[in-house]
Amino acid sequence: MKIIGIAVRTTNQESKAAGDIGKLWEQFYSENLLDKIPNKVSNDIYSIYTDYVSDYTEDYTTILGVAVSSLESIPEGMVGRDFPEAHFREYLVEGEMPQAVVATWVDIWKHDKELKRKYTYDFELYQADAPVKIFIAI
Repeated sequence: MKIIGIAVRTTNQESKAAGDIGKLWEQFYSENLLDKIPNKVSNDIYSIYTDYVSDYTEDYTTILGVAVSSLESIPEGMVGRDFPEAHFREYLVEGEMPQAVVATWVDIWKHDKELKRKYTYDFELYQADAPVKIFIAI
């Protein structure tokens, strides 16, 4: 999966990620970045969590973007990454957004050790007229 989008380095400590990721979404929409990303495969939006220091309690990178067919042309101010195929556990997010996404993550963190997470990359998938899905690398 090749992704082009914008990124931030953040942490879940002291609720920093909530503000950082909220600003990322704000920028994505206010700058109309969806229309500026070349070689889009679809308009599905991915929020990817990667480059974990160790686990969800430490620093990680969030990339907000879309899947593309090529990383040859990455617009200025954006990042492009190629993520290898992996195995995931899927969670369907139900309820009022964005609170339901946060509640689902809190539940995932409560069961972190049981899930045997890989901490390679995890992601949320936002599709038009479909429930949000969270995918955890296992």
